[in-house]
This record gives sequence, structure tokens and C-alpha cells, in this order.
Amino acid sequence: MGLALGLCAAIAISGAIFAAYHYAKPGLPEAATVRDIPLQVPLRIFSRDGKLIQEIGEQRRLPVTYDQVPEHVVHAFVAAEDKRFFQHWGVDPFGILRAAVRSVLTGREARGTSTLTQQLARDYFLSRERKIIRKIKEAFLAYKIEQEFSKEEIMALFLNKMFFGQRAYGVAAAAQIYFDKELVDLTIAEAATLAGVLPAPSNYNPVAGPEAAKNRRSYVLGRMRDLGYISEQQYQEANDHPMLSRLHGPDIELAAPYLAEMVRIRLMNEYGRDITTRGFRVHTTIDSQMQQAANYAVRDGLLEYDRRHGYRGPLRRLDLATASDTDIEEMLANIPNPGGLRAALVTAINTDNNAASVRFARGETGQLNWGGVNWAVPFIDRSIVGAKPESIDDVLAAGDVIYVYTTVEDDLALAQVPQAQGALVALNPTDGGIAALVGGFDYTASKFNRVTQAKRQPGSSFKPFIYSAALANGFTAASIINDAPVVIESAEYEGVWRPKNSTGRFYGRTRMREALVRSMNLVSVRMVMKMGIVSATRHIARFGFESDAIPNNLSLALGSGAATPLDMAKGYAVLANGGYAVEPYFIDRIELSDGEVLFAETPRIVCKTCELESTIGQDEPQNATDLEDTSTLSLTGAALQEFWGNDYVAPRVLPATNIWLIQDLMRDVIQRGTGRRARTLGRQDLAGKTGTSNDQRDAWFGGFNPDLVAISWVGFDSDEPLGAGEEGGRTALPMWIHFMRDALAGAPERSYPQPPGLVTVRIDPATGELAGANSTNFKFETFEAGTQPKTQLTGPQINPYNDGGEEVGEQDIF
Repeated sequence: MGLALGLCAAIAISGAIFAAYHYAKPGLPEAATVRDIPLQVPLRIFSRDGKLIQEIGEQRRLPVTYDQVPEHVVHAFVAAEDKRFFQHWGVDPFGILRAAVRSVLTGREARGTSTLTQQLARDYFLSRERKIIRKIKEAFLAYKIEQEFSKEEIMALFLNKMFFGQRAYGVAAAAQIYFDKELVDLTIAEAATLAGVLPAPSNYNPVAGPEAAKNRRSYVLGRMRDLGYISEQQYQEANDHPMLSRLHGPDIELAAPYLAEMVRIRLMNEYGRDITTRGFRVHTTIDSQMQQAANYAVRDGLLEYDRRHGYRGPLRRLDLATASDTDIEEMLANIPNPGGLRAALVTAINTDNNAASVRFARGETGQLNWGGVNWAVPFIDRSIVGAKPESIDDVLAAGDVIYVYTTVEDDLALAQVPQAQGALVALNPTDGGIAALVGGFDYTASKFNRVTQAKRQPGSSFKPFIYSAALANGFTAASIINDAPVVIESAEYEGVWRPKNSTGRFYGRTRMREALVRSMNLVSVRMVMKMGIVSATRHIARFGFESDAIPNNLSLALGSGAATPLDMAKGYAVLANGGYAVEPYFIDRIELSDGEVLFAETPRIVCKTCELESTIGQDEPQNATDLEDTSTLSLTGAALQEFWGNDYVAPRVLPATNIWLIQDLMRDVIQRGTGRRARTLGRQDLAGKTGTSNDQRDAWFGGFNPDLVAISWVGFDSDEPLGAGEEGGRTALPMWIHFMRDALAGAPERSYPQPPGLVTVRIDPATGELAGANSTNFKFETFEAGTQPKTQLTGPQINPYNDGGEEVGEQDIF
């Protein structure tokens, strides 16, 4: 009788299961589709050398494989969620039976019967509604998953999928967010803490509910001990460990926020708005050492400029007699810290040692010594400052809320957020890869990227392109041009235009080389007048400039167009690499979360052994793109050309002889001209040019060696003047020097090999003609073959740097 009843019961149960399966089957997805369901993984952006720049996405997730999960982490989740995970087939009948008995004895609804696999099935495919049909589907789907996947695969799927609170999805992201650790470094106590979070992530996570998290951790540790995963001693040690946790952001290793935003916009335009969930890993062209150097250079350069124009006073003043510690803490915590500055409260002034005591957020304290304050003359306007302070109480008072920063000597110094802005971009002239980019003082304060978005007048930093055009139109480095007044009447200039030199003086007969070294404006204007606007603009377009940068009038000679720092870097790259057009780029490759390469950049690379022959001297193209279409590849570099193909070789846009001569002139600018401050770097391979626009509204310096181009800019977003005495050599050049010192540290000096087709002769510096055989007053000058002077002039020698702009002889070009 008993056997019959048992058999009947078994048949009834089997029938019920069979009926339930067929009822639920139409709504069950295929278990194998779990493999095709992408986890939402944030966009991660890296430098070329693997440093994390930014992580963008609502969900923080770092997918891992089973073999990347430490054993004690697996044990913690098995103990907390499903002790028979490695034995059951997706549904645990013993667990269901225990829950049923408990429900009968207590009269409460049975809970906690879902296995780890069932939870996975629910989270991937089903809702969390508490209905019997959902539980039936959950059970059958769990069984199907167990047939499709190994236990190790299921565990990995579970650990990657589950939500741990605070935007953390997956155990690896949770380890980083709560403990700032890699998964492999988690302790037993930390693993148990994370395993205890899952039933109620909002309540049990160690940041939101430390006491609840500690109780849950104790429960999980007890289960681990009971199952033999840890010893009694390990249990006690882990259980006694303080519940220490706070939120940690992504482990950002390199600050390049302006570049990261460029990446985000580029990817969104090309791949859609879901780029922050698809697990893209973007490897950029940024060099971490150079980016760090650029960050410091822009910050320090702008702080130096700001200090010259005086101290504008504290952010606010606080009454220390009435302010509580809570008031102070909240006030300091709510002040932003742009550009690495730190908000601080002056708590006391000590006149005996001429120092101030300061307090930071979180109760930290420090001392501000006189050496970090004595720069603070009162600000009056951008051209006038007040009297120099004599002691610290002339500047600060107790209750002042100020900014400070830490110097390289690890001392504190008074600071203020600069009102001016700056930008710096550096790129590799061989292929155009951007090595460093800083678009402003602080991205959080202003997301406007001045490297790519600020079109400003380049001023005299544009002159190398003018001089290159002049060489192509009959001038030589020894040509004599009259630096004398020019008066032009034209409606285009709204009346009369009288260009002048920055000094307000005129220097008369001047060799072209000296004119660039000393940045003489009238010489540039006269050269453009002589060669013609059309010839000048068509030549300058070869450097890759758009029409905004090349005005169709004589003001072109003074850099009156509109160009971004990146535009200038692109043009200077042609000067640095010997005459080839390269296109700036910043994404090296894009990988999917599984490592598959979605995109890899193939830039055009300068290959001097695969020389490109262009139509230079024929129908000149209007820009580099037009030139590329008319270029043909010679067989001088046949092997490399066959390997790369024409699409991967940068086209030559200007003759090597022309570019070498401009390089030589620009080296002189640094050795003895307006850029001579750069001699502090102690290198002979640097070339560059200062630039200042009208009324000192923009300060520029562009420079390079054969391996690196860098452009620095300082100005106001409002286009206000920078103030008296602010010009390229004083304002932008120090920023460039700060950057190049670190960027080229340890790099050997590079030479500029002289190409064929150049000759060097002795010239008379006053006339630009051949020096006499017995002359002791001569200089060596280099010319394109056939353009060197052929005759020696006789007659009185004339001072090439007189102030008169007086009448000149027939040997003058203009």
C-alpha cells in the first residue's frame, strides 16, 4: 500500500512538473542566448602607454573570468547565496524542502529558495515580481542554463552581472568602489562584505549602512566557517576587522579630461549614444609623461602670469569667533579646487616668524610661510599693481578663505584662480599623433577646449609661414628689406592702416634673417606686398590652414587670421618634419570588451626614403588635400612604398630646401632672438617663434625639434588684453619651456640634416651680397642653389640696424 502511494505521488509530481514545463516553455528564452547578452560596461579611455584617463558610464563594471576570481571570493558567495551550488542541477530540492518546512513551522512565506543559478536566470531574463509562474520559469530556465554552461562559467556570469549598490555592477567593480582594490587583493573580510551586500544592495553596502553590512558580513563569515572554507582563527580575525569603506572613483592614473571629451564626442558621432555601455576600450596617442608635463606647464604658466598682476584678495572672510567646526568643515568642503589648488582657511597670523596657519577640509592643517606669499602685491588693473607687501599681515588676516598650492619644494604658496586661460598641444611631426593636450586651466570649471575650439590671432607666430612663402617667391635669407613705415589707405582697413613694430621703432635696411629673429612687422608686410597676396596665401595653404587663418589682405603678414592651437601645431609639424603634411589624430585604436579591435588608426607617416613628388611650381593646389590628389610616388623607397602603399605615406607639400632654411632661421630665433629664454633648456636642436596679437590679446609660442612639436597659448576667453608687457616671449614661452624640459628629458639632441640643393657662402651682413675676399666683416649664409649672391658690392658699409628707415640704394628688394 505504501509503495503504491509513493508511486502515485511520484507520478503526480512528475505530471505536475511536466505540465508546468509545457505551460512555461513558450515564454522561456534559450539559455545559450546568455552568451549574446552584452553586459553594460563603461567606456574606458587609456593613454598610449596604458594609463587610465577616464571611465564614462552610468554602470561601473569590470568583467572578469572565473580564473581571475580568488578562491575565497567564490567561497564567500557560495556560502552566502547557495551552499550546494557545485552539487545541484540549477534547482536545489533540499533547499526548497527546508524552506517549505520552515514556512509550515513559522507560518511565514518561504523565501531564500532560489539558487545562485536561479538568481542569474531571473536577473538576465525575468522580472522580480513574486508570482508562482515567475518562480516556475526561473526554475526551468536555471536548469537549461546548467545544461548549457559549466559551473565555473555560471559563477563568472553571476559575479559579473549582480548589482552591489553605488553604481557597482559585478564584483570587480564593487571591490574597486568600496575598497579601492583589485579583485585579487580582497581580504576574506572584504569578500564576505561584498557577498553580504546582494540581498539588499542599498541597505547592506558598507558605505550606506556600515552596521547592517557588518552584521551581514558576520553571517557570511559564519557560513564560510561552517562549510569549512575558513578556519576558526580566520573567522575571528575577519569578524574582528573594522568595517572600513568609503566610495572610490575609477582609478584614474592620468589627467587628460579635454582629450577624453574629444574621444567621447568622436565615438558618439561614429557609434551612437550607447558608447558608454558597450565596453569600448579606447587607446589614445597620449604619452603619459608628456601629458603630465603639459598639465603642470599650463597650470604653472598661468599662475606665473597671474602673480605678475597682483593679488585680488581672499575668496571670502569668515568670523572665526562665531564659526563652528561644522560650519568651517562644510564651507571648505563646498569650495571647488580647480587646477590642483586647495581651498584653505587662515586660522592665525604669526608675525614673529612671518607665517600663517591654515586649515583644510577634513581638519588637515599647514603653514604658509612668507616665501609663498611675498609675491602678493595688490591688484589694481592688468597694467598697474600696488606697493610690494613687507610682511604677511599686509596680505592675509585670520578668517581669510584662500587658495594655496604645493610647490616642488613641498611648501605651501598662496594662489588664486587665474582669470586668463591657456592651452598647450604637442604632437609627433612624423605621423601627427597628439602626445599631450591641455585645453584650459581646469576642465571642471570650463569645458571649452581652447586647443580645438579657440580661434585666435596667431600674431608673429604665423611669420614662419610668411617667410617660407617669401623664399618660394624670390627672397633669400640675405635679402635686404627696408623696415620703414607703411601707410595703406583702404576701406577694407576702415580708413588708414599703419602697421608698426612692437617697439614702436623702425630699423631701416634689414636682412631677412635678422627680421625674423627680431620679429620685425614692417619687413613681413613689405615682403607680402612684393610677392603678392595670391602667391602668399596659396603657399601658406600648403601648411594645412583653412581660409579663416589666411586673410586675403596685407594683415596676413602680421598673423591677423584666426587659428586654433591645433591648427598651428599642424602647420608647425610641416616645418619640423621637413615639408610633409601630417594630419593630427588622437585615437590609436578602439577595442571591444573581449579585446577584439574595432578600429585602428593608420596615419600617413613621414617616410623620407619613399619621397613623394608633387606638382610644386605648376598649378599650385589650394590646400594639402588637393596636393595629395596630384602626388605620385617615386621608386626611391620602393620596398617601404610597396609595404605601406601610397595611402600610408605622408605627402611632401613643400621642398626640403625651403623648409630647412626656415628651420635654420627659427633656430636663430631661440639662440639670439625673441625666443632666447628657451636657451635655458641647454639644447641646440630647438626652433621656434614667439607671437603676440594686437593689443597683447594673445600670447603664443610655437616650437619644435625633429621629434616633437608644441604650441602654447595664453589669453582671455573674453578677448581682453593681457596687460602691459605681456607678449609671447614673456607669457607663453615659459609655459612651453616648462613642458619641453620634461617632455624631452633624457632624449638625445637631434640634427637637421641639410638636404641637397643648398649652398653656403660668405656674405656682407650690411648688403646681403658676397663678402670681399679680404673682408673681416662677414657672415656665412645658406641659399637654395642658384639664388646665392653672385656679385660683391662696393661702396660705404651701411649699419643694417639704423633707426631712420632712410633712402636706400638699388640693391634693395623693396
